[in-house]
Amino acid sequence: MNFTDLGLSANVLAAVEAAGYTTPTPIQAQAIPHAVAGRDVIGIAQTGTGKTAAFVLPMLTLLESGRARARMPRTLILEPTRELAAQVEENFIKYSINNKLNISLLIGGVSFDDQDRKLDRGADVLIATPGRLLDHFERGKLLLNGVDILVIDEADRMLDMGFIPDIERICKLITKNHQTLFFSATMPPEIQSLTENFLTDPVQIEVAKPATTAKTVAQRLVATGPEDYDKRDTLRELIRGAEDLKNAIVFCNRKRDVSVVYRSLEKHGFNAGALHGDMDQRARMATLDAFKKGTLTVLVASDVAARGLDIPDVSHVFNYDLPIHAEDYVHRIGRTGRAGRSGTSISLVGPGDQKYLAAIEKLIGENVVWIGSEIAFDPDARKRGRGRKTTDKPEKTEKTEAAPRRSRSSRAERAPQAADDEAPRETRATQPRERREDRPSRREERAPEAPARMGDRPRSLPRRDNNDDGPQIIGLGDHVPAFLLRPVRIAKPA
Repeated sequence: MNFTDLGLSANVLAAVEAAGYTTPTPIQAQAIPHAVAGRDVIGIAQTGTGKTAAFVLPMLTLLESGRARARMPRTLILEPTRELAAQVEENFIKYSINNKLNISLLIGGVSFDDQDRKLDRGADVLIATPGRLLDHFERGKLLLNGVDILVIDEADRMLDMGFIPDIERICKLITKNHQTLFFSATMPPEIQSLTENFLTDPVQIEVAKPATTAKTVAQRLVATGPEDYDKRDTLRELIRGAEDLKNAIVFCNRKRDVSVVYRSLEKHGFNAGALHGDMDQRARMATLDAFKKGTLTVLVASDVAARGLDIPDVSHVFNYDLPIHAEDYVHRIGRTGRAGRSGTSISLVGPGDQKYLAAIEKLIGENVVWIGSEIAFDPDARKRGRGRKTTDKPEKTEKTEAAPRRSRSSRAERAPQAADDEAPRETRATQPRERREDRPSRREERAPEAPARMGDRPRSLPRRDNNDDGPQIIGLGDHVPAFLLRPVRIAKPA
């Protein structure tokens, strides 16, 4: 099947041919004809399968007739991150070379005034993140009652980032009968509920099982120690030892670790850059552009780079941390092996990663191959959060473990307990209540206290514990400061 068989307009077909594409991907071949016909579409496909063009191309065909009005966009595309929104804008610009369309991008980190001016001119295509879109709507700069086509892209990422309430609100603001194109890599129950509420008789297209990984990606696991410096050493060795490494993305779970790993790689002579959500938008885009152009070899990133970013020729992906959510593993390794190319994914696994690895292997339905020695997890590692490493090399913690520990008996010799406290727990618990009540209370055993001094806390008050606030004291209590006892001079009236 070719693009000419999908019902696209001549202008769009010419732009596709100029971009060098002739054969559509499975998701494009199945979704585009329904989208051109005006049907609601649910597209489920793994990352890197061409989902963006599956809604961009039919939208351009449908937008050839009509004209946008000020502050009333004709189409709306919602993206979870700024990078994804900017990438979709690039696709619209590339494929609309033969169409005269106004394309507006609403993302954070950019001046409101510039975005307002674009909205005032009228937007045929409005690409936005949910937060910035609602900001413009609440300021009265945007109306959504003219939207003909709504696209919700990377819906499962929207769920992970907490955008579902915003998506529901935006869907309710679009009062006009409209077409909805819904794309996601996975289909959790919350996303399924969203489609049932806001889509009308949708066509569901599933070109791969949810949360499956691309066959072009070779997945591997490497055992590493529990400490951060162990993981950094292992990562550097893997990068140096990869013969076919052209460039690589290193994923970390936390933004703090992104900075630490980036500085470590840079210190050891690697051409590296960092990308995470706390960076300035201009710096984020500059770093991403440098990596796409090949100026940077290694990109250390948080999950902000895991979803949908189209960097077509990434040779390696390293999971410095196994993702907490198994679905993120699918998206991370999907940055490599795109468009039919081969790629390699290597995940660092520590002694405390058993439950994360088990969740990933259960989700993808296969066991990932180990490189070198495998970690034999303790059966109770899920409860205790640790395991043991099956290598002949001594662990670094043996030095501290070799130090003599004080036994229970040695502590007992230094501080002998009362005879009754040495009895087993069961014996003490089953003693008759009368015997325990015959014991003198601790308060009676105390020696007589010295009389209280001036300014001290009254000794007669009971000692406070965590649940007792003590007796209620009105005013200053028994102690009145001396300056308050001095007589007050009242001036006589003149």
